[in-house]
Amino acid sequence: MTIKILQKMNPVPLLRIRAGGPRLFTGCGLIFSISLLLACTEPTVQKFEGAAQGTTYHISYWSKLPMDGKDIETSVKNELDAIDKTLSNYRPDSVIELFNSAENTESQVVGNEIVSLVRVAQVVHKASQGCYDLTFKPLFELWGFRKDELAIPNDQTLLKTLSQIGMDKLEVVDDTHLRKKQADLKVDLSSIAQGYSVGKISKLLEQKGISDYLVEIGGELQTRGQKPNSEAWRIALEKPLPGEQRMQKVITMPKDSPLSIMTAGTYNHYFDFQGQRYSHILDARTGRPISHDLVSVTVIHDDPTIADAWDTALLCLGQSEGMKAANTAKIPAFFIQQQGDKLIESRSDALNALTGITLN
Repeated sequence: MTIKILQKMNPVPLLRIRAGGPRLFTGCGLIFSISLLLACTEPTVQKFEGAAQGTTYHISYWSKLPMDGKDIETSVKNELDAIDKTLSNYRPDSVIELFNSAENTESQVVGNEIVSLVRVAQVVHKASQGCYDLTFKPLFELWGFRKDELAIPNDQTLLKTLSQIGMDKLEVVDDTHLRKKQADLKVDLSSIAQGYSVGKISKLLEQKGISDYLVEIGGELQTRGQKPNSEAWRIALEKPLPGEQRMQKVITMPKDSPLSIMTAGTYNHYFDFQGQRYSHILDARTGRPISHDLVSVTVIHDDPTIADAWDTALLCLGQSEGMKAANTAKIPAFFIQQQGDKLIESRSDALNALTGITLN
């Protein structure tokens, strides 16, 4: 997902996520009055940020115990670098790209991280009836999204590329090995890697004794605990409309347990051509960009990896099929459809039953 981060201001009172392409806002009084939001006066919250995975990350944390801030920053950067070396589809020396470049059907060592992600993706692939698929990489490149240059393929080219796609052509051999059943198969982890990264950094902070934090990478995030003034972390979803910077919903996070929020949307990465919009969300079953009216899906889950896969899958399926899949799998999901100038919201059964948060 392509992520844009707006200008950073003073301490974080509220995060705003743009559905369909999250954005992070870190200033007070952007939409509502300061009296409605949290006051920008929490000097004990430690914050740092940086660039990783083709986007940016922002970390906020605090602790009653003394913490070595420099050590924490360095550890986070090293962890993100290690993840990038394993999962990045944009560097030829990463583990996943070495796997892609080896065009054979032999068992290959990829490590337990990649295998665990493939296993999650296999479950979501089946639950989404094949709409969600990690092997869509050739389709993404065919349509020009890799280079941001729209290229509408003819039917013959599309069918040929579709012959390279299919999760059923990817075999998990064991906890550290994968095997291609078709030599030219390519795996793209971008729809699940950021969620996984959020989880890894969150665990790193917890290992260092930090129990109150907010971890955000490219708009995908997880929180735990609360702010120093005992108020909850608050996350805002922005209206999924191009050029808009208005609030759609505010999520008040639980204080007693970690929880992640992942949002997928159609409009932040797209092409408009001859009156038609081509979204970067591709249906692996047809090889074409989705064309339904569902523009945003937010998944709220205790596992950021699962949430990251499911938000893309549900968006791919569309409102009707996506809601059925979310209810069957008990996924807490918030849907937004665009019909003309109206935004229509709906919630899965699991979201309605979710306790400890508010979504207003």
